[in-house]
Amino acid sequence: MPVTNDKIKARDILSEMYADGYFPDFLVDKIKVILLDMCEQIEHEQPKDEDSLLKLTHAATKRINDLEEEFEENDSELETGAREALGAEFDFIVRAYGFADVDIEDVIAPREW
Repeated sequence: MPVTNDKIKARDILSEMYADGYFPDFLVDKIKVILLDMCEQIEHEQPKDEDSLLKLTHAATKRINDLEEEFEENDSELETGAREALGAEFDFIVRAYGFADVDIEDVIAPREW
């Protein structure tokens, strides 16, 4: 099911990472897919509370964690620039779905980046 949220559809997701040659585009593409999958899950499951939302964001965060080795194999890593870009994307996404009060650190709590 494709994303229907107009704010998400209009967003240039991970543009900062795509603009930085340090991050291979094909790996940024994988992260983008994870984020869009999370958006689809949010739309499908329509979490009513923060705990339900965090289950979805934590699953996505763990999937991104799993890409760390692949980044390293391609002379890159999920470092400061990536952390900031990813944090901003997660923040934008949860707010686009109406979770204005959730703490971004809680949203991405299981991160290893």
